[in-house]
Amino acid sequence: MTKIKLLALFVGFAISGSAVAATSGSSLEARMAQLEQRLQQAETRAETAEKQIQQLKHQDIKREQEIARVKEASPVEVKKDGISEDKLLTLNGFDNLKLYGDVEFNVDGASRSGQLTSVRTKDNKNWKPGNNERWDVNGRLLIGLDGYRRNDNGQFSGFSVQPTADLNGSMNLDDAAFFFGEEKNWMAKIGRFEAYDMFPLNQDTFVEYSGNTANDLYADGYGYVYMMKEGRGRSDSGGNIMLNKNIGNWYFELNTLLENGTSLFAEQNYHGNQLENDKNVAYLRPVIAWKGDAFSVAAAMETNVVNNAYGYTGENGEFVDQSKRNGYGMTMTWDGQKADPENGVVANLSTAYMDASDEKDFTVGANALWKRFELGYIYAHNKIEDFSIKGLRASDYDDDWFDEPGSYDIHTVHASYLIPNVMDMENFNVYLGAYVSMLEADKTYSGDDDSDERYGARVRFKYYF
Repeated sequence: MTKIKLLALFVGFAISGSAVAATSGSSLEARMAQLEQRLQQAETRAETAEKQIQQLKHQDIKREQEIARVKEASPVEVKKDGISEDKLLTLNGFDNLKLYGDVEFNVDGASRSGQLTSVRTKDNKNWKPGNNERWDVNGRLLIGLDGYRRNDNGQFSGFSVQPTADLNGSMNLDDAAFFFGEEKNWMAKIGRFEAYDMFPLNQDTFVEYSGNTANDLYADGYGYVYMMKEGRGRSDSGGNIMLNKNIGNWYFELNTLLENGTSLFAEQNYHGNQLENDKNVAYLRPVIAWKGDAFSVAAAMETNVVNNAYGYTGENGEFVDQSKRNGYGMTMTWDGQKADPENGVVANLSTAYMDASDEKDFTVGANALWKRFELGYIYAHNKIEDFSIKGLRASDYDDDWFDEPGSYDIHTVHASYLIPNVMDMENFNVYLGAYVSMLEADKTYSGDDDSDERYGARVRFKYYF
């Protein structure tokens, strides 16, 4: 009986141990399965995170490459004088924005404000003809913003805007333009700007008739120094559309200026007649230029292609067209400073001819810059075929010359000197300028010979930022 009990007890322990072992094994297998599942989930999450990291790295590399490429691109119509090239504001890795400006303040002393020639500079538009000497402080502060965007294939687009604050308290605008094209190939531009300079004056600081706009170039009763600027642009009464093309060393340009044609004439007077504007003019100004390492040459013409755009009403009541204006010009430049910045010479030789209604004008000029000193001479010849004084007060033209037809010669000598890096600042310069002009009148109808002169001096403070 005792043996039976011991056997039953042994069997019970064996069965119980087997049951416990079975239960433990089942629990262990479940735990191992859970661990394996969690490990797979962790591996999946790690793979996903690795992919995301690689994508972020790729985006960062691409962004850095785009930023570097945009910074290396050569902006179009961006001022560089006195401005560090690394001062660029980059947005989104694609757009290149440049904020810059300059201060140009002048202290002037000059003879009678009645101009010997036909233009009022933009700083002096409010001066009226008179016999008084002029002592004046004038100038403006310009703030510019240029934008530029370029694709991988070299195609680009951009804009430029340059508001100015004048010392007379008025706000004006130099350039406001949008452009697009393909680098070193072609470009289209629209807005307010200046086209190719066909009569460069080198380091000019003070020549009364060197105005940069297409407005008020011709003042009735004064000599006219024609410089191929009538269709160049930057007009206060219209805008430009320009196309240009580069082929090797050759450059081609066609500028179209649409404006009120009477804005060319100060007070809308021409040969003693008050002009009436009937429709806007359209100046076409093609330019062809060849540019080498140091030598460049350009030829151009400008012409108004709209007939009967403006004129006056004659004695018989008929409209007399005065809008015929055909100009031709050529300029040559030698720039020795490219190879020798310290001792190189920059020299210009320019000539221009205007065939207009009842008037012919011829101008030739030469100037040279060596180191910091510039010297130039300009000769102009006017031939007036018709001039009417009917309806004009004699006092209006007491001091003027064109009160009857005749030929007139104008001689001008101008000079300037640069004082750079004032107070060791690379962006702060001072210019000293002076000019003397002499008008010789040979009035063929009256036989009188007479002359008149103008002169002036200027100190210009120029600061770039």
